[in-house]
Amino acid sequence: MKYLIFGTGDYYNRYKKWFAREDIVALLDNAPHKQNTYIDNIQIVSPEQGVQLAYDAVVILSFYVKGMKRQLRELGVPKERIFHFYDLHKLICRAENGVTGAYKKPIQYYGGAENMEKASCTLLLSHDLTLGGPAIALYHMARVLRAKGDEVVFASMLDGPLRDILLAEGMPVIVDVNLQIETMCEAEWTAGFSRIVCNTINYHVFLSKRDTQIPILWWLHDSPFFYDGVDRALLNDIDRKNLRLCSVGPIPRAAMAPFMPDLEIENLIYGVVDEADEGERKPDRHKVRFVTIGYIEARKGQDILVRAVRRLPQNIRERAEFYLIGQNTSRMAEEIKAMIHGLSEIVMTGTTDREGIHRAFAGADMAICPSREDPMPTVAAEAMMHRVPCMVSDATGTASFIEQEVNGIVFQNEDEQELAERICWCVEHHESLPDMGLRARTIYEQHFSMAAFEKKVRELL
Repeated sequence: MKYLIFGTGDYYNRYKKWFAREDIVALLDNAPHKQNTYIDNIQIVSPEQGVQLAYDAVVILSFYVKGMKRQLRELGVPKERIFHFYDLHKLICRAENGVTGAYKKPIQYYGGAENMEKASCTLLLSHDLTLGGPAIALYHMARVLRAKGDEVVFASMLDGPLRDILLAEGMPVIVDVNLQIETMCEAEWTAGFSRIVCNTINYHVFLSKRDTQIPILWWLHDSPFFYDGVDRALLNDIDRKNLRLCSVGPIPRAAMAPFMPDLEIENLIYGVVDEADEGERKPDRHKVRFVTIGYIEARKGQDILVRAVRRLPQNIRERAEFYLIGQNTSRMAEEIKAMIHGLSEIVMTGTTDREGIHRAFAGADMAICPSREDPMPTVAAEAMMHRVPCMVSDATGTASFIEQEVNGIVFQNEDEQELAERICWCVEHHESLPDMGLRARTIYEQHFSMAAFEKKVRELL
């Protein structure tokens, strides 16, 4: 087959391995600065140009699937020729030249994982080994299970820096890229474990054909945005036997509920290791400092915050400062840089390490999470751990724990005017923020501490 690949970002890098170079006709991207350039010696063209070429299928390697599908349909591409990376099982896992499984790529075993006695082991399946929220949450689950004497094998679709951390703690690791496209029955090595924990919606294809004798805990971290490419029929057909669903709060639960309304979805909030220093003191200064930490992208809503700051009265802007901490070379970051021109109270710092995050919270009066969609932002839990109150949109799972102007602040999603008003309230009531931070710490202890997480994991498993 000849493919057009739509998307040249992170998910292109995650999934490009499944396509032979000679089978890719062109890469499609809407960004003008990328068009007529090359990645992996493949030309990038606009979608309008690409669909004029000879191809069999367009494969979307992006989570912005809803808008991209609509764009392709408007360009005349038949829907049966449009695929998402969730559909790669249909395209790739087929007999090639009469050889079933010819697609399979090598599996990497580390720390003696290939020699583990499966019948006494829990298998934890992560979608990657980055240091992102879901992978770290599963790592903390692994530590909880090992602390109570369980044997654990940690496996992932993709390699990453978490592997070294796991191996340093003596946890066996398996990296199997075939998990990106395979069902459980096709991933033969997963047979024989005492139980399996699958992390994120990425494992719905894996679960579509499985050994129902093995108990499965499916831990959902994903907001509705990540369900746009899911095949509803595939989800509906997943066998419910020995399957238990858990969610990181109300947002992933609401996203999954329409697909599997017959199953109860229990709460399992991740744990955050307490790294706060009780002796932390905010600097004595005249300005109220707000910090926003996270990858700068549309979903995280930093543009909403910038527009809210523009609405602030001059006397409030003079008494406030806003730090945007996070990867600052994304397309959205470039737009933010242009938006903040002339706003000296907004500072973009770029990325930082863990120590930098701790320092940021030690110097903060309020954390702002302006996300358009965010199931349960880890950064909010970390802020509350540091006794920093949070101002969050009602599209975040954290909002469900906040009592207005008591232990935090909630504003309506994408309402920049209300966000501006809430910022004004904080500046005008800055003397109330330390006590609000102490009450925010209670939210952390009750819902996000490792003690609370361990208790729930033990109940479930």
